[in-house]
Amino acid sequence: MNILLTGGAGYIGSHTALALMARGHQLVLVDNFSNSQPEVLKRLSNLSQGMPGSFDFHQLDICDAKALAAVFAAKAAAGQHFDAVIHFAGLKAVGESAREPLKYYQHNVAGTVTLLNVMQQYQVNCLVFSSSATVYGDPQSLPLTEQSPTGPQSVYGRSKFMVEHILADYCAANAAFSAVVLRYFNPVGAHPSGQLGEDPQGIPNNLLPFISQVAVGRREALTVFGNDYPTPDGTGVRDYIHVLDLADGHVRALEQLCNQAGQHLFNLGTGQGYSVLEMVEAFRQVSGHPIPLHFAPRRPGDVSACYADAGKARQQLGWQAQLNLTDMVSDTWRWQQQNPQGYRTANQAVGTAVEENADV
Repeated sequence: MNILLTGGAGYIGSHTALALMARGHQLVLVDNFSNSQPEVLKRLSNLSQGMPGSFDFHQLDICDAKALAAVFAAKAAAGQHFDAVIHFAGLKAVGESAREPLKYYQHNVAGTVTLLNVMQQYQVNCLVFSSSATVYGDPQSLPLTEQSPTGPQSVYGRSKFMVEHILADYCAANAAFSAVVLRYFNPVGAHPSGQLGEDPQGIPNNLLPFISQVAVGRREALTVFGNDYPTPDGTGVRDYIHVLDLADGHVRALEQLCNQAGQHLFNLGTGQGYSVLEMVEAFRQVSGHPIPLHFAPRRPGDVSACYADAGKARQQLGWQAQLNLTDMVSDTWRWQQQNPQGYRTANQAVGTAVEENADV
């Protein structure tokens, strides 16, 4: 299949690209590098050597309709067309979304509408959308199924939920359109080669990258937001899923549902919740490094516990997570050891550190 990946140089996008090329798919990746690095493309080229699939790349923002349409037009001019789009591009920091809501609605919601308009123009009728478990809000009961009540409590979560509604409406209006909505829980881990991993710009918003940066010496201590939740140790509980399992979920969803019209919703998680302190201890065990930490008040929008029932994906896609917590932590630590400054060089990292400290 010919597939367009928006946000294809990002954390989940790059791992999914590799999984798709291993299956023989031909890819076009687009990314604006707002939360990724060009170095990813070099590493994807190296890791995909000998694979039956391949990729091209275009640097653009999905909000730029003209630039996006040019990619579709070039494919058509070559006598080909896109069979599907996997849509990863979007902003994802809960705290930032509260401070800059218009930015999130512009990129996540309006950007998706721009993409859908271009897809409609070129008659591309399959989209796999990167959604989030944040659409469920504060769970009334656990584990969460696709039928659980929804009620996102952050701007980020609402932006994802809005897109889900837009896709449902578009499917209702276009009987040929297939929209697969994958509600992620908490992606972690890295490629076992240590060549691909999560490299957030600035201060990490997610737990495991922050822990690994503390362990490798980039940061002094981990801040734990809230130790008074109604959980066994008072810290938040989340469902962490290895990024390779998540990539496999995209491949299965694409290959099985691309030609089945309508909207299809799936949770992608393990069904197992781990607390912040359990994750810290797991990283200590694997890395052999102490992880200094201190506690801070809860963050607005955070919930006490959130984990999945992924039974629907198991039944309909034949998918379930294969990798465990030790795999997640070990692969993250291997990535961080081999790339202490992420994809950046030491000189680039110094500049980034200065920017981070400017607001302190």
